[in-house]
Amino acid sequence: MNLALSLALAVVPALIIVIYFYRKDRAKPEPKRIIIRIFLLGLLSTVPAIFIELGLDELRGLLNPCYRLLYPVFKAFIVAGLVEESLKLFIVMKFVFRKKCFNEVMDGIVYTVIAGMGFACLENVLYVLGNGIAVGILRAFTSIPMHASVSVIMGYWIGMAKFSENRRSRRKLIMKGFLLAVLFHGLYDLCIFAIPYWSEFVLLGLPPVLVWAIILAKRKIKAALLEDENAGRIPKTC
Repeated sequence: MNLALSLALAVVPALIIVIYFYRKDRAKPEPKRIIIRIFLLGLLSTVPAIFIELGLDELRGLLNPCYRLLYPVFKAFIVAGLVEESLKLFIVMKFVFRKKCFNEVMDGIVYTVIAGMGFACLENVLYVLGNGIAVGILRAFTSIPMHASVSVIMGYWIGMAKFSENRRSRRKLIMKGFLLAVLFHGLYDLCIFAIPYWSEFVLLGLPPVLVWAIILAKRKIKAALLEDENAGRIPKTC
């Protein structure tokens, strides 16, 4: 029973967010088969992420003599943030960016969030199985919203890049979204990873970072819908 509850706590929050964003794109819903494919690819990307992150973590010895100062930053921004956001970006760019169904700025958000929730889903299962129900409850209100928010932020700029006629501008927009996602992801993880090395008080930075990311994500959703309305891709709302 505890195992079933733990798995539910790990999976359900991510699925709720997937359903929310799928319905958010109600003007031109994305093909369900592609949504499922992107979700599964996001889920499977957890496996290479583990091996890449373990490999990068082996480089921690190079951070001497400032190990206690630099290691949390390295682990948060490079080992976790850079690797995980790179995999999300790769999935969206490789498997859906050029498809005809990607026909709105909002689609960039939807597909990136779906990939992010696939990743977060399996990551959550692993954390919950290893640490119990309490971790599942905590991550449902912290880690899952953070993954969703940074995916929205990156997805917005991917969506904007889709409709950029200039290849150089397209690359800049994608890179901007990617770097912002890595920044917020890294700041969030830093508030956790730095506790044993700096001080337990760094955890106080987690709520402001999470709220900041959520607020920015909400603004990007509104901006994407407005951009699509003004471009005539979706009907204008009253």
